[in-house]
Amino acid sequence: MTTTIWPSTTEEGARSGVRPRSADVHDHPHGRDDLAPVSDVSDAGWTRLVDEVRECGLYPTRAAAERVSRTVLSALGGQVTGEERDALARALPREAARLIASQVPAAHPLTAAEFVDAVAARTRSATPATARWDVSSVLGVLPKLVGDDLATRVLSRLPSGYALLFVKAELAPAS
Repeated sequence: MTTTIWPSTTEEGARSGVRPRSADVHDHPHGRDDLAPVSDVSDAGWTRLVDEVRECGLYPTRAAAERVSRTVLSALGGQVTGEERDALARALPREAARLIASQVPAAHPLTAAEFVDAVAARTRSATPATARWDVSSVLGVLPKLVGDDLATRVLSRLPSGYALLFVKAELAPAS
């Protein structure tokens, strides 16, 4: 593993091997340490996200929850566009943001059912039912992590049907 040391503006930061907050473009709205570790492997926010997915989806191991999280977040990264994509990446832990941002946005967003099918295709031995479970286990924890307002904004940019995957009531236009 290659570790990149970011230039630090403080002597303490230079000695400790952490990059300063000003170099960290990934601020979490629910608070983070002022200094982020150089290695993303120790991203405490990612650990919390995976633990939430494990609990929500009743996965037997942390590794299984992490595998599902990576698959679903990568698939989601191709579906969310515009300001909501940027805001989602900023609100999520660094590793989750990388998974979202590393995907090329789709020219035409998938329907919710097509999204589940796409996740199933990325997952070995998945069925439509297990893929739906995986998707809801990951997307269901996002509103808690990023806030309901941002989750609602993200949902407003996706086709009808995604709200159920986020374990939320379907959004309906005001009459």
